[in-house]
Amino acid sequence: MNHLRVYTDGASRGNPGYAAVGIRILVPPDELIKEIKKFIGITTNNVAEYTALILGLQEALGLRAKRVEAYVDSELVVKQLLGQYKVSDDKLKPLFEIAKNLVTHFPEFSLRHVRRSENKEADRLANEALEEVLEFKN
Repeated sequence: MNHLRVYTDGASRGNPGYAAVGIRILVPPDELIKEIKKFIGITTNNVAEYTALILGLQEALGLRAKRVEAYVDSELVVKQLLGQYKVSDDKLKPLFEIAKNLVTHFPEFSLRHVRRSENKEADRLANEALEEVLEFKN
């Protein structure tokens, strides 16, 4: 699988609050090969967004992708990784470094900011993971 599209989303109920990630990996144009939903503990939405991207990139690396298109609905994450925003939050700095390092493993990489409406399935997965944990707690 040389070319993959990775859609990621992080969600937090409260900020910080219960958090989860949703990831969809596709072979273009739209062949779904993997979905991931995972509760990641109590953290902020921005940490969840970075965590989702990192996990998605790790999956793509494990699948030996050469070309990766990442789609993220967090403008902050995208602009920080593209060097348009400075990373000032100490909690985000190590996640930023991990993501930047992962990107270097792909000969071709692109990162695009998408609206939430264009990332519905990753958002659904993150929210399903949250709902499963919240139902278990109640």
